Amino acid sequence: MNSTLEQLKVKFEQALMVAFGDGMAGTDPMLVPASNPKFGDYQSNAALSLTKKLGQPPRVIAENIVKHIDIIDICEPPVIAGPGFINFTLKPEYLAAQLNTIQIDPRLGVELVKKPERAIVDFSSPNIAKEMHVGHLRSTIIGDCISRILEFRGHEVLRLNHVGDWGTQFGMLIAYLREVCPAALTTSEAVDLGDLVNFYRQAKQHFDADEAFQEAARQEVVQLQAGAADTRHAWQLLCEQSRKEFEVIYDLLDIHLTERGESFYNPLLPDVVAELDRLGLLVVDAGAKCVFLEGFTNKDGNPLPLIVQKSDGGYNYATTDLAALRYRIGQDGAERIIYVTDAGQANHFAQVFQVARRAGWISDGVEVVHVPFGLVLGEDGKRLKTRSGDTVRLRDLIDEAIARFRDYLEEKIKQEGREETEEFKANVAKVVGISAVKYADLSQNRNSNYVFSYDKMLAPLGNTAPYLLYAYARIQSISRKGNIDFEALGGEVRILLEEGTELVLAKHLLQLGEVLSNVEQDLLPNRLCLYLYELSEKFNQFYEQCPVLKSEEPQRSSRIRLCDLTARTLQLGLSLLGIPVLDRM
Repeated sequence: MNSTLEQLKVKFEQALMVAFGDGMAGTDPMLVPASNPKFGDYQSNAALSLTKKLGQPPRVIAENIVKHIDIIDICEPPVIAGPGFINFTLKPEYLAAQLNTIQIDPRLGVELVKKPERAIVDFSSPNIAKEMHVGHLRSTIIGDCISRILEFRGHEVLRLNHVGDWGTQFGMLIAYLREVCPAALTTSEAVDLGDLVNFYRQAKQHFDADEAFQEAARQEVVQLQAGAADTRHAWQLLCEQSRKEFEVIYDLLDIHLTERGESFYNPLLPDVVAELDRLGLLVVDAGAKCVFLEGFTNKDGNPLPLIVQKSDGGYNYATTDLAALRYRIGQDGAERIIYVTDAGQANHFAQVFQVARRAGWISDGVEVVHVPFGLVLGEDGKRLKTRSGDTVRLRDLIDEAIARFRDYLEEKIKQEGREETEEFKANVAKVVGISAVKYADLSQNRNSNYVFSYDKMLAPLGNTAPYLLYAYARIQSISRKGNIDFEALGGEVRILLEEGTELVLAKHLLQLGEVLSNVEQDLLPNRLCLYLYELSEKFNQFYEQCPVLKSEEPQRSSRIRLCDLTARTLQLGLSLLGIPVLDRM
């Protein structure tokens, strides 16, 4: 079903062509939701922008548009305001008809895209032999949400986990483990990830202080790259041990990824360098092979180089990212590639993308985009750290959120005099705790830093996951209280819109498709969060002012259906954020 906005745009363009000729085809109607309800539901200032082109006063243009626009089945007669603004107010009968159509649609009226794309979303990307920390939170949650929305819209999405599983750090770690814990290099259960993290720190200290150890580590790298059996086996064990711990986090967060680490692209790196050389883009500078960039300069104003092969013959992140980009387009057939990483990598990706374009690897039919995000801050406004100054482990952060909501839930149950099973309390605490962490992140504009606060994210009021989940649970309580099976209502129940809060709720329910279409393009999940928060607010206002179970027919059935549509919209929207719903809290 086409959204209301899309229907109005088509009608508007038709009116422009009838009034001013076929040359108006494709003209932007400049239709947007009204900034204030007193102006109606949608506004257009197209008449003002067309003054110069048509050589007429904007109000005259507006009058001609209104005269020829055929929207009698959608809107009340349009109103011209000021110098030529056109205001549109939707008819209650139209809104009711739209809701009666979507009530029998599992997708709630949200259309699949007409031209599905093959998309790759690169997100999460932790490093082997290191624990996932709060820095991985945003990439993992934002990337998953973007993937869910693209998939729901009908795109084919490959979710890639570009883990750091290759490089000199493995030579250092393997060399150190040969000295202090050789069993870790031959037996899969000899150490856990926490032990590996500590060993890695010790290895780094040893590496910085001992030249003989530095050489031993370099030799391990040579052996790893050469495919020496024992070194390669040791590397595989380290990767597998880390992978098990990563899966614990991913299972908790309900994240699904295909792992394709840096090692996957390692055999492709020499060909990347050779191809750049063949194309005449490569320059040798101080022994390193580089591509000098356009638009990036040093302090002296000279072009900056992107090094693709170091003077010692080694490769770096840029080389791997170029190989990955080339493979994803050439072999995976990606038409849209989305990289979800922190804002600090913006320059790196801009440089990699530039080189790939100059090499002809990114064609006009392929979109590559970096989706940056800000830092997670503590309540002191600084990077979120533990009291000892260490980076916060992601598992600890999740466990703390669950524990805090469990304490709140226990007190709430006690105050209400309820008796609940241990299973109920554990499940609600887990769902709400994890959902609160996810929602607190996704509800922020990803380009900004945000302050991590358990008190704010777990609050039952405000733009939080608990508030949305309570709204859903409230609707389910209506079902239980009235002994109503929402799924058995059937399409014969018709929605009638008479009260002001009913109309406000109806209009908001019909905006879901527009919101998802916008997020699909701008990749800002906070737009969906805001929509769901406002939906919860509008439902609560409707529920307070319009009796549901105590109203007379046909209003009773109509309002029950409105409740059901709200619950289904909340459930769908939250699922796209990676958040499950609860029937009771």
